[in-house]
Amino acid sequence: MSDAKINPYVALAIGVISVSTSAILVKVSSAPSGVIAFYRLFFSVLFMLPVFLIKYVPELRLITRRDWIYSIVAGVFLAFHFILWFESLNYTSVASSTVLVTLQPLFAFAGTYFFFKEKFTWKAILSGLMAIAGSVIISWGDFQISGSALFGDMLAIIACALVTAYLMFGQTVRKRLSLVTYTFVVYSISTVTLFFYVLIAEEPLIPYGTSDWVYFILLALVPTLLGHTLFNWSIKWLSTSTISMAILFEPVGAAILAYYLLQESIIWTQVLGGTIVIGGITLFLLDERRIRMKELKKKTTISG
Repeated sequence: MSDAKINPYVALAIGVISVSTSAILVKVSSAPSGVIAFYRLFFSVLFMLPVFLIKYVPELRLITRRDWIYSIVAGVFLAFHFILWFESLNYTSVASSTVLVTLQPLFAFAGTYFFFKEKFTWKAILSGLMAIAGSVIISWGDFQISGSALFGDMLAIIACALVTAYLMFGQTVRKRLSLVTYTFVVYSISTVTLFFYVLIAEEPLIPYGTSDWVYFILLALVPTLLGHTLFNWSIKWLSTSTISMAILFEPVGAAILAYYLLQESIIWTQVLGGTIVIGGITLFLLDERRIRMKELKKKTTISG
């Protein structure tokens, strides 16, 4: 860690703050959800293009036909994740939406159980029940406010399921490609998907005011490129579990920003439900780390 030019924990904190701005920037934009999603990824691809062309184009030869199919599916799932998550922010609060989107680790665990027959541990079951209970508390509180807030919560949960599917389809391709190449390919596919979506949905790509264009560019630069780049940079010095735990603070950062910048009030059910959800996911990640360390120790013992 002493070799790092900046403290990895500082970089991680900046990364969390960066991704926490995503929901705020979406909320303040006047553009439809599909258009915001399109420009977020379009500008991300545009900013990545020079680096990709200079250094990573030869990697395209490593992509097999199966990889292309998986990448296309992943890109489509990512596109609709953004559409539904951004749309949820039109109905529910930043706090509720971002908390519910953090359920992704549990969706991933459910996916590996059904598709790869991985076993449940009692701690995983407990963490899942905790997260579900927290989600119910948040949704119940939002329903007391309005039916539309509950609808927004449901959109956020579906968006969470879609981003989990995106990660599951992309993980095999990612193992054979660099981060830049894989990200560039999937983001490009998502951009094309979103372009056709906004055409079919008849959402106008132009004109928009100067402020909206600033929000589009900031979405590409801050949460997408800066935030996730810092997470990937931090992996060299910090464990994946540490980074996963830190990302759980995104809803907290987003809720604080929404409170001060958007004057969004935070009700007790959001605080209680959000705390239970984050607690459940924390328990899950710690249990997952314990299992991985146990398996690694077993392999080391066998090989030794």
